[in-house]
Amino acid sequence: MSDRKIRGQAVSEEQIQAWADEAEAGYDVTKLRRRGRPPAGDGPGEVVPTRLDAATLAALDRQAKAEGLANRSEAIRAAVRAWAHVA
Repeated sequence: MSDRKIRGQAVSEEQIQAWADEAEAGYDVTKLRRRGRPPAGDGPGEVVPTRLDAATLAALDRQAKAEGLANRSEAIRAAVRAWAHVA
């Protein structure tokens, strides 16, 4: 048994070899689980830090809830797209 662990659980040499064999056989990339945040448009997003006062945030939260938007980021993106006339 190797002293290699994943999340505190020991991993055998046989399991490591099975993973290596699987990788060498190739993966169907369309079936791999995507990680990270979902895209925020047509390409990678850029973080744009913005400060908003409490009243504006409260109004944003109310409007987002009224429109069924999941969170502030989604609401801000929707508002900017509408203001900038971006589909």
